[in-house]
Amino acid sequence: MQADNAAATTTSHDDSRYLPIGEHGLIGDLRTVALVGTNGTIDWYCCPRFDSPSVFGSILDADKGGSFQLSADTPATTKQFYFPDTNVLITRFYADDGVGEIQDFMPIAADRLEADRHRLIRRVTCVRGALPFHARVAPRFDYARQPHKVRQDGSRTTFESESLCLALSASVPVETDGRDAWSRFELREGEYAVFALDRVGGDITPRGCPIEEAEDEFAATVGYWRNWLSHSRYRGRWREVVHRSALTLKLLTYAPTGGIVAAATTSLPEQIGGGRNWDYRYVWVRDAAFCVYALLRLGFTEEAEAFMGFLSRNVGRDSNHGAGPLQIMYGIDGRSDLPEYELTHLEGYRGSAPARVGNAAVDQLQLDIYGALVDSIYLYNKWGTPISSDRWEEVCTLVDWVCGNWDQPDEGIWETRGGRKNFVYSRLMCWVAIERAMRMAAQRGLPADIPRWRETRDTIYRDIMRHGWSDTLQAFVQHFDEEVLDASILMMPLAKFVSPTDPKWLSTLDALGRGLVSDSLVYRYDPEVSPDGLQGPEGTFSICSFWYVEALSRAGRLDEARLAFEKMLTYANHLGLYAEEIGHTGEQLGNFPQAFTHLALISAAFHLDHALG
Repeated sequence: MQADNAAATTTSHDDSRYLPIGEHGLIGDLRTVALVGTNGTIDWYCCPRFDSPSVFGSILDADKGGSFQLSADTPATTKQFYFPDTNVLITRFYADDGVGEIQDFMPIAADRLEADRHRLIRRVTCVRGALPFHARVAPRFDYARQPHKVRQDGSRTTFESESLCLALSASVPVETDGRDAWSRFELREGEYAVFALDRVGGDITPRGCPIEEAEDEFAATVGYWRNWLSHSRYRGRWREVVHRSALTLKLLTYAPTGGIVAAATTSLPEQIGGGRNWDYRYVWVRDAAFCVYALLRLGFTEEAEAFMGFLSRNVGRDSNHGAGPLQIMYGIDGRSDLPEYELTHLEGYRGSAPARVGNAAVDQLQLDIYGALVDSIYLYNKWGTPISSDRWEEVCTLVDWVCGNWDQPDEGIWETRGGRKNFVYSRLMCWVAIERAMRMAAQRGLPADIPRWRETRDTIYRDIMRHGWSDTLQAFVQHFDEEVLDASILMMPLAKFVSPTDPKWLSTLDALGRGLVSDSLVYRYDPEVSPDGLQGPEGTFSICSFWYVEALSRAGRLDEARLAFEKMLTYANHLGLYAEEIGHTGEQLGNFPQAFTHLALISAAFHLDHALG
C-alpha cells in the first residue's frame, strides 16, 4: 500500500500566514470566482474571467499576492455556510459583545453572453449585540506584477492599473494610503454596511451600491440559484451533498461560451513544498464532458447544450500539431495557445513553488478524451435533445480519427511527463468512443462506416484483454504488458466495458483494494513503481475514491460501497467542497474546488442510491 510513502512534508515557511486550502468557500458569477476564507478574507480573485491574472492572490503569496480582508475587529470565532440552496456564502463572527456576519456573493448577469461587467458584493451585518469591523482592500494586479494608483470620489475608491480598473463603493467611510484602502466601523444589531467591487473602464460606467440596492441584488442572486437548482431531479439519500456538488459545477461554468473549467485556482500543491502545482483554470475536454454527464443525470440540459456548442466551435481545429481533431484542453474562450510559465516572484502556497500560469500539457496526446466526449454526446442525445446532423458529422470525424489512431502510445489521463506509453485507460476510452457512436447510429439510423467501426471496436477489446491483463497480479493494469496498478481502471465497469461481476473484474477490484486503497481513499498509482517524470509523492485522488464507491456498488458489495461513500463525505470541507486530493492527515490538497471530484460524487451517489433501492 502507498500510504506510508505520503508522509507529510515539513517546510521552513510560516504556515500561520496561510489558511488550510479547505478553509475556504467559493462564490462566483459564471464568469469568474473568488475564494473566501473562514477568516473573512478573499485571497483569490481573478477579474474579469477565471483565467485572468489575479487581483487578490494571497493564497499563492501571503505577503505579495493581495487580498480583501473583512472581519470583526475583536477576538471572535468564525463559522461559514451557504445560504440554503444557493452559492451565497455566509461567514459568521461570534464575539463576546455580539454576533456578526458577512454575506458574500456575485450577482448573475441576465445576459448569458455578457462578459464585461463584474460585481462582487460584501454585505456586513450585526445580528446580535454590537461589533466593530475592519476592512482592508489591497489589490495586487496581474499576479502582483503591475503597480496601480488609487483615487477617491465621495464614497467611491478607484484602483487603476495598466490592464484593469476596479471601483470600490462603500456605505461606510474609507481611507487610503495611495495603494490600499481600509475602513473601521461599528455596527449595532440590525445595522448593515456594504462594500461593492466593480470592474470599470471603457464602456463600463461606475455605479454605487447603496444598502437598499445590495439587498435587492442579494434577493435576486438567491432567487437565481434557487430557481436553477429547482430543476434537479435528484431526490435520493444524499440530496444536500449532491446539490452542493451540482452548484459547484455550475459555478465552474463560463456562461458566455459554455466552457467548464477543471478548477477555480492555479498552483495549489498536490504536496506541501512540492512542485506538482498546475494551472487548472481551463476547459479540459475530459473533465467538462464528465461534468456534462453528471449534470445530465440530475436533469440539467442547458449546460450540456452550451458545452456542445463550445465543442462545435473547436472540433477540427488543427492546433495541436497534428495530434488529433481536438486538443486535450482549451481556454475558456476556446483559444488553443496556453503557454506555461512560472511566477517566480511568488513563493507559492506555504512555500510550494513554483506558481504556474498556463499548462504545457496542452500539447499532450491523451486518447481517452474522445471516449469521454462521445459518451457525453451520446447521453445528451439520449436524455437531452437529439443531436443535429452537423453535430453527428462532428462525431463521425472524431470516431473516424480514433479508428485510425487508437493504438498510439500517449501521455494518458494523469498527464504524466515521463514519456508516452500504451495506457489501458486510453484504449478503454477509445473503445467507448466507438461503441457509443455505434449506439447512436443504430438508434437513429444515422449514416456511419459501421463495418470499420465494429472491426476497430472489437480489435481494441481483444487487445485490452490480451495485453492489459496481468496473470501475475490477476488484475487489469496501467499499461500494456506491465505489472502496475492504476485507479483509472475503475472506469471499466462504469463504462460498460466489462460486467461489474465479471470474475476478472472482481479480481481486479480486490487487487486495487489491496494496492491503492487506504481507508476508502484511493491513490491514482504508485509513482515509485511507475515513474511519471515528476518528483515526490502526492495525496489520494478523490475522483478515484468516488469511482471506487461506484465500482463496489455495481459489483453488489453495497455495505462496503456505502461505508466508503460515507467515509469520503467526512473528508469534504465544512461546506461540502473538495480539492483534487486528500493528504496524509485528511487535509485538502491541490486545486480547489475540483470539478472532477464533485462530478464523481454525483455519479457515485446516483448509482449507490439506485442499488440500495
